[in-house]
Amino acid sequence: MIASFHQIVYFVRTAVGGLRASPLPTLVSIATIALAVVPLGGLLIITGNMGALLHRHGESRQVTAFLDADLTPDAESALARRAAELDDVTRVELVTREAALERFRERLGGGALLDALEENPLPASIEVTLASGAARGAAAEAAAAALRALPGVEEVAGGEAWVEGYARALALVRSAGLALGAILAVATLLIVANTVRLAVYARRDELEILALVGASRTFLRVPYLIEGAIQGTLGGMLGVGLLYALFQIAVPQLGDALDLFLGWSQPEFLSSARSALLVASGAGFGLLGATLAVARTRVS
Repeated sequence: MIASFHQIVYFVRTAVGGLRASPLPTLVSIATIALAVVPLGGLLIITGNMGALLHRHGESRQVTAFLDADLTPDAESALARRAAELDDVTRVELVTREAALERFRERLGGGALLDALEENPLPASIEVTLASGAARGAAAEAAAAALRALPGVEEVAGGEAWVEGYARALALVRSAGLALGAILAVATLLIVANTVRLAVYARRDELEILALVGASRTFLRVPYLIEGAIQGTLGGMLGVGLLYALFQIAVPQLGDALDLFLGWSQPEFLSSARSALLVASGAGFGLLGATLAVARTRVS
């Protein structure tokens, strides 16, 4: 037990000493891993927020009926009461033209442009929320058809087409992320492998002496694997830090673009679990790169 502990201490000290002995290649590897983690983390943020929005709309599907502009307030209220009597309806909200304009004003973050309008162009609407078990497929279509049949309803938006289109967009973003991740992974592995290979060459004499006195191949290789893992971990941590800084800077600047992808929900940064996953991915890049380096270099 004590011998194993001392052996681990030796491996770690040797690995740290190797990193200190070649600071420039080490910094290049750490920076490369960090730069690979940033776009991957950015894709995780985008897909995570898009997935959360899709889940919210998928779990609570709404059917919205837009009303004729000539209806009186009493007629609009009567339509809302009739909509509440439909099957599988759990909630009905009447949104007047004034309320619709106020919602739009809040989402725009101001009303300078809207104040210039001579009249309110938005129609009144009835927002119908279906029961969770009925908010999919045929039940949603049936509710939409029943609303269309009501006198005074001009148009019905069920949201099904939007959900399906958004799901396809999310799948496309994820596919692009996998392709980008594969390219970055290969580039990162090559750089880390070359860095570790340089460290092996720099200490070839020491390794030959250790081999002559009976050191096993595993004993000689382990410090370089630890070097790679340390580089990867530091690179992953640096990447997550850079990603957080970019998130704080970019989100206020990209409000309109984010609204297009995420609706009007507030974007969220990576969870602790996903941040740890990125750091672990960086460590994995470093370890795999080091493994490739020692496998292709004679270390015994």
